[in-house]
Amino acid sequence: MQASATPASSTNSQTSKNILLGVTGGIAAYKSAYLVRRLKDAGFAVRVVMTAGAQAFVTPLTFQALSGEPVHTSLLDPEAEAGMGHIELARWADLVLVAPTSANAIARMTAGAADDLLTTVILATPAPVFVSPAMNQQMWQNRITQRNLQTLRDYGFHVITPDSGSQACGDVGEGRMPEPEELVKIVQYYFQGKTSTVVSTTYETLAGKHVVITAGPTREALDPVRYVSNHSSGKMGFALAEACRDAGARVTLLAGPVSLPTPAGVERINIVSARDLLAMSNKIVDAGCDVFIATAAVADYRAETIADQKIKKQGDSLTLTLVKNPDVVATIAQHAKRPFMVGFAAETQRMEEYARGKLDTKQLDMIACNDVSRGDIGFASDDNAMTVFFSDRFGLEKVILDKANKHVIAARLVECLVQAGA
Repeated sequence: MQASATPASSTNSQTSKNILLGVTGGIAAYKSAYLVRRLKDAGFAVRVVMTAGAQAFVTPLTFQALSGEPVHTSLLDPEAEAGMGHIELARWADLVLVAPTSANAIARMTAGAADDLLTTVILATPAPVFVSPAMNQQMWQNRITQRNLQTLRDYGFHVITPDSGSQACGDVGEGRMPEPEELVKIVQYYFQGKTSTVVSTTYETLAGKHVVITAGPTREALDPVRYVSNHSSGKMGFALAEACRDAGARVTLLAGPVSLPTPAGVERINIVSARDLLAMSNKIVDAGCDVFIATAAVADYRAETIADQKIKKQGDSLTLTLVKNPDVVATIAQHAKRPFMVGFAAETQRMEEYARGKLDTKQLDMIACNDVSRGDIGFASDDNAMTVFFSDRFGLEKVILDKANKHVIAARLVECLVQAGA
C-alpha cells in the first residue's frame, strides 16, 4: 500500500509502511522527537534506534512515549529474539531514515562500520536508507564530508540536502536538518516513486512543469576520426535533471557525448554536434516546455568542411578553417513559445562582467556562472561553486552558491528557479 500525498498533519492512517528512525548525536535531535509524531500522524509505523551521542541530547523515554514502541540502543539486546535485535529491526523496516545524521555517523557509514546498533542495522537491512545530514556549516563544506556523502550516494543511499540558515553554534550557512514536515514529505514521495539517491526539499515546486536541460559537450567533426570538443563531463546538467525531477517536473535531458547513466524518470535524448542540439531544442520548444536550462558546453566553432576520409599527416603544420556555430541558448530565447531561460557561463576571468553581459545580450531570465580556472571545481569535478544572476525585471539580488557537491548546487539552483517564478 503506497503512502499518499496527504499532508503530514493528517491523522488519517495512510500506510502500513514501517519507518525505522535512526537518531545520532547533535542538537537537531530535538527535531527528531517531533518527526516521530509527524510520521505517526501520516500513518507510518515508527521504531527508533538511538546512538550513545543522541542519548546525550534527548532521552530514550521521550521517543518511547511518542512512538509507542520500545527504543533500541544496544547492539546485542538480551531481550530480543536470540539476542539478534539488529537483524529483527533490519527485516522489519521498509525504510530507514537517519535524522539527524552527524558528520561522524556519515564517516562511519562510509567505512562500513558495524560497531553499534544503528550502523549494524544499516548494513543488515535490504530497505532504502535515507540520511539527513545536520552539522556545523564548515563541517558540512569540508571536502572529507562531501567525499563521504558522494560515497554514500554511490552505494545507493538517499542523501537529503540540508537547509541553510542560523545554526546553534552561531554560524550561518548550510547544515541545518530540514523541518520534520519536509522529511515526512520525502518519505511519502519515496513510496510514490518520486525520490532518487539525491534528495532536495524542493518537492512539488516545479510540479506540472516541463523542464528541458542541455548537458555535456558537443563534438564538431573534422574527419571520420577526429573532432573538436571540450572537457565538459555533463555532471552538472545530470545533477540538475535529478533535482528538477525531484521538484516534480517532467524532465527532458539533451545529452552530449558523456558516459553518465540516465537518471531514473528522466527522458534522455542524445545529441552530438551544436547543430544537432539546436535542431532538437527547436523541436521540443515548439512542442512546448516551461523551462529551458542550458548547461551544455557548446563548441563555439566547427570545421567549415568535414573531410570524407581521415586527414593524413602532411608536413609540420595543418591549417583548419573554422566557422561559427549557432548560439543555441540565444536562439531559443527568441522563440515564439519562449520558455523561462537559464544560461550557464564557464569563465576564467571577470566572471560577473561576462555573466551579466550574457544575461543581457542573450535575453536570459537567469544565469549561473562558475570559475573554471579553479582546479577544485567545474569540469570533471564532483564539486562546483556558482554565482547566480537574474534579469533586472525580477528585482532579485545575485545568489552566491559556495563550493559544494554538484547535487547540492543543483538543489540550490532549483530554489533559485522557484524564487524567480519559473
